[in-house]
Amino acid sequence: MQNIAVVIEQEPTPEQLAEVELEPPDSLLGLYQGTPLTERQWAHGNVLPDKITLFQRVIEADSESDDDVIVAIGETLIHEIGHYFGLSEEEIETIEDRYWRGEFPEDELPE
Repeated sequence: MQNIAVVIEQEPTPEQLAEVELEPPDSLLGLYQGTPLTERQWAHGNVLPDKITLFQRVIEADSESDDDVIVAIGETLIHEIGHYFGLSEEEIETIEDRYWRGEFPEDELPE
């Protein structure tokens, strides 16, 4: 991953919620903003970094314990990094499910 910032904000802005068309009672734990790798052209460069934002208050409010916070952060990062790589929602959900069940074949294990 190159030229990407990971930032923490307290909660999403109304503009960010509108960007993803999310309305209560749904929660936005994180947000990827940028151009996915699969959509970049050969001349893509000299641009501001893509950004992954984690929303601290939302994550904490949706969690019952410190362990839940850790899991929520992990799941949110996996999800938003998937968007950076241009994966679909379905592909990301499959990866999340496999990751948390420990179902990666030996040749696919992250180093």
